[in-house]
Amino acid sequence: MLRACLGLNYHGRMEELPGAFGSSASLALRLGQTVFSTASLLFMCLDVDFYGYTAFCYLVTVMGLVIPWSITLLVVDAYSVFIKCLPLQRRLVLIVFLGDMILSYLSLAAACSTASVTDLLLDADRSYCPPKLCGRYQLSAAMAFLSWFLSSASSLFNFWLFPSL
Repeated sequence: MLRACLGLNYHGRMEELPGAFGSSASLALRLGQTVFSTASLLFMCLDVDFYGYTAFCYLVTVMGLVIPWSITLLVVDAYSVFIKCLPLQRRLVLIVFLGDMILSYLSLAAACSTASVTDLLLDADRSYCPPKLCGRYQLSAAMAFLSWFLSSASSLFNFWLFPSL
């Protein structure tokens, strides 16, 4: 058990994949995910009319799922980094990998749909979307893309960690 808490393999060497669950790089990835997804949600919700378009509602829903997931794993990673006692189990890493993978796909779809609808609204006519409002929507989509990038990176790092457990 002590060997598992210290993160040592059977040869006594430290085994840590940068960016994998429980590492300081994973803590940074989770912090970035939380910041970007919260910013995306805030930029979208500053306007009352976002519910008029399905793509915008989809982005709000997905970011509403990403934020609690990221905060929960941020707390677990912080505990692991500062206490240095988080035994990695295959089942736990599998759940984190699958959750990250599913949420990264959903984030990419939401960011793409929001960006395309915003672009369509800007090209159609200025009366559908004033430039200031569409600028907020574009900023929200950009934040969602950044959140997707960090989520997919985390998913890949945990995928690489999984066979070594």
